[in-house]
Amino acid sequence: MVKLNKIYTRTGDDGTTGLVDGSRLSKSSPRMAAIGDVDELNSLTGVAALHAAEPMLSQLRAIQNDLFDLGADLATPGDDFEPSDMELRIIPAQVTRLEAEIDAMNTELEPLTSFILPGGTSLAAQLHVARSAARRAERSMVTAAEAKTLNPMALRYINRLSDWLFVAARLANDGGRADVLWVPGGSR
Repeated sequence: MVKLNKIYTRTGDDGTTGLVDGSRLSKSSPRMAAIGDVDELNSLTGVAALHAAEPMLSQLRAIQNDLFDLGADLATPGDDFEPSDMELRIIPAQVTRLEAEIDAMNTELEPLTSFILPGGTSLAAQLHVARSAARRAERSMVTAAEAKTLNPMALRYINRLSDWLFVAARLANDGGRADVLWVPGGSR
């Protein structure tokens, strides 16, 4: 269990931050951009959860926990992506859970007949905001992975999460019946 008695440490005043292995890294590095984007995604997921009822509320809380796991994974340098007592890593079961939830939600959705615009209900709109943040986090993670190897399962998780958020937004729009459809050239 994590115990924080003091929030400020002053160790980051020089523009660096500590990683899990004790090494220091510039706050402007691609890895730190990815960690920051995942943190923002977690906050946006929390905002979406304010509008959610069960079972989606519990699913969103599990995702928030996963996003902390993902942040810890990204903050752990190295090429060994097996979890241990000292290193938290995204594992296949977390991706598999998202896929099972996507499949279950999809059974309740109207088929897509058009691209949809982000919006609809308050919950759907918040889920779409989180989805776009997930895509940004994924781009940041890919950029970071080009410099230093990242856990491939972490990349798979963030990609699947944006799919989950899209499907959940449709579910929040009355099973897709309240989706806001894109009308190509409709505002010309």
